[in-house]
Amino acid sequence: MRIVKSAIAVALCIPVNLLRGDDGMVFYSMLAALWCIQMYRNNTIGNAVQRTIGTVVGALYGLVYILGYSRLVSIVGQRAGIEALCLLVSIVLIIYTTVLIKKNQASYFSCVVFLSIVINHIGDVNPYSFVWNRFLDTMIGILIGILVNNIRPCFAPDRKTLFVSGVDDILVDKNNKVSAFSKVELNRMIEDGMKFTLATMRTPASLLEPLSDIDFRYPVIVMDGAALYDIKKSEYVREYVISPDTAREINALIESSGLCSYVNVIIDDTLLIYYREVEDKVNQDLVEHLKTSPFRNYIKREFPGDENVVYFMILDKSEKVDDFYEELIAKDYDKRFKILKYESDDYKGYSYIKIYNKNASKENMLLYLKEKYEIYTTTTFGTVSGKYDVLIKENDFDEMVKLVRRRYEPFLGIGKKYKGRCK
Repeated sequence: MRIVKSAIAVALCIPVNLLRGDDGMVFYSMLAALWCIQMYRNNTIGNAVQRTIGTVVGALYGLVYILGYSRLVSIVGQRAGIEALCLLVSIVLIIYTTVLIKKNQASYFSCVVFLSIVINHIGDVNPYSFVWNRFLDTMIGILIGILVNNIRPCFAPDRKTLFVSGVDDILVDKNNKVSAFSKVELNRMIEDGMKFTLATMRTPASLLEPLSDIDFRYPVIVMDGAALYDIKKSEYVREYVISPDTAREINALIESSGLCSYVNVIIDDTLLIYYREVEDKVNQDLVEHLKTSPFRNYIKREFPGDENVVYFMILDKSEKVDDFYEELIAKDYDKRFKILKYESDDYKGYSYIKIYNKNASKENMLLYLKEKYEIYTTTTFGTVSGKYDVLIKENDFDEMVKLVRRRYEPFLGIGKKYKGRCK
């Protein structure tokens, strides 16, 4: 749509210029219109303000330059050195002016407008006319750009439903990337008022790395339902934890089995991960790879034992993990805690075990989220048949966003009317 809108905006500049009696320079209107066609409406307004300020500053300096330089030439004559010096001083003053008014980003446009006036129209009989037309052409282009970028087909946006999606194999690919299409469409709909969040096994750290460009306005469900994290405020809204006494019991059992483990603790909205130094190359590689992130806090120290634990994670050879899992089942730990066991995709022959509070689940956290924000309807998207409202094919990384778009803003069809606002 941005491509289509850009073309429409450029085309509209021509009839508008004809309505003015073809007195302007439509080229400048077209440039301004193109500059204002952006992915998001907030960016459109920001670019329009930037372009307007740049045009005003550049036009005023251009007018002063033409009048002053003409007077100077009449006194000392036409000299290349004087012209170069005047341009040098003028550019410095223009850029410094934008800095003084705290509009640094407008510096480039101020200089472009100034140079287009003084280089091409220094000898005009009526410099006021060109400066005015230069300003007016730009403002016409800005207005056309804003109007075109805000015109959309008539949809019926569903701003009551909370849309909840998984992350891996749905939104984030194997390279831990999100497609440009998904980022743009999600941000556009969120900006328009769509309620959207995620539910994932990931920690906030591993979530922020690929998704930092998405403007989440509702907390996300992380660590498989053990916590609810507000990305905007960088704080945990809710947690299901294992008490210190119970955590010491689990930690002692893990240590007695000689397994490589990681104890995840939240202190003052910071996730700390306690771990012991081991000779296992896979675990050494895991820590070396993950601790480089500014969002993770690995602490090479024994678990203190006096803090609530969000979850325990074990990564070890599959046969050792299987034996330990059977021991947990024999001790009825599966009745007291939520225990997950699965093979590692990254390390062949290794498996994970994660131990959570019994109540830690995406479903429980979603219920809390709905109650907190007074949301009555939800639509969930995932890859497990029967577990989610909408089934997504694995590794089709734009499908979820396309399906969300269809449900959030269904097209009403030709001739139908929507009593609400058409975007």
